[in-house]
Amino acid sequence: MEPPSAPPRRGRVPWQGLLLTVSFLTFWSLPTTAQVTMESVPLNVVEGKDVLLLVHNVPQDALGYNWYKGDKVDSNYRIVAYVISTQVNNTGPAYSGRETIYPNGSLLFQNNEEVTGQFRVYPELPKPSIASNNSSPVEDEDSVALTCEPETQDTTYLWWINGQGLQDSDRVVMSLDNRTLILLNISRNDTGPYECGNWNPVSASRSDPVTLNVLYGPDVPTISPPDSNYQPGANLNLSCHAASNPAAQYSWLINGSLQQTTQELFVPNVTVNNSGSYACVAHNSATGRNTTTVKIITVSGLALSFGLDYVWLIGIFSLSFLVNLDKGCQLC
Repeated sequence: MEPPSAPPRRGRVPWQGLLLTVSFLTFWSLPTTAQVTMESVPLNVVEGKDVLLLVHNVPQDALGYNWYKGDKVDSNYRIVAYVISTQVNNTGPAYSGRETIYPNGSLLFQNNEEVTGQFRVYPELPKPSIASNNSSPVEDEDSVALTCEPETQDTTYLWWINGQGLQDSDRVVMSLDNRTLILLNISRNDTGPYECGNWNPVSASRSDPVTLNVLYGPDVPTISPPDSNYQPGANLNLSCHAASNPAAQYSWLINGSLQQTTQELFVPNVTVNNSGSYACVAHNSATGRNTTTVKIITVSGLALSFGLDYVWLIGIFSLSFLVNLDKGCQLC
């Protein structure tokens, strides 16, 4: 039975039944004014006779057709597939031998028992992208919503973090359609990268990775080296470091007085007067936070001072003894 060009009686209706589904592999976006419809020829079918299911308003750039038994696009229930470019059809698990597919996507049933049907047209999905409501969130303050764009109907959305599928977490919330990923109480470990994907029965695509610039810190700074005791005449060279994004700015206070705004502090040839408290203050201009570490430096000159006094006393004693000896000789 060839597809008729103008049959005397036929009805053209959108199918809403449950037994057949047809899908199109296409790069075409369905216009709002066009409705793909399925038509039964004849409209009322006598059991045991043939029936042709005509498809109208097929996209011009369709790549192929698939017919399924049932209302789901499932390869286990595929009746037949047709590739337009090669004009090759492949039968599926649900093929009974009574079905014939035509180049226009229509399906012929021979020796029909009962046929109702529906079809679905799925567009070729565009490559998605990720939109963020805050690309530079502050740690422990902000939450971030990532949305997979664009929004399309009959599309499944998927997410990956660091190349892995999402794991259960109290800080990760998904929207009902899985299109928006919400990260609660963001931390420095949530930088990503993040990827989203869209999927429908005829196409799938994945976005480029997106990385968050999480602002944090500064953490409590550390002062190195760990030495706290110095001898007079030694050089004092202290360095300060604090984890921070962006990098921290540093300043030094000695006994509460601001000395300089550098990460390193150098004091040459220290004396006992350089003993005291050395404070490193780290500041993050983006988070507005400050952290401080204080180190007590002791410059001790007791041992050296005692040695000089001892030598000085020995010298006086020796000089006095020589003077007394001279006096004694004069008396002799």
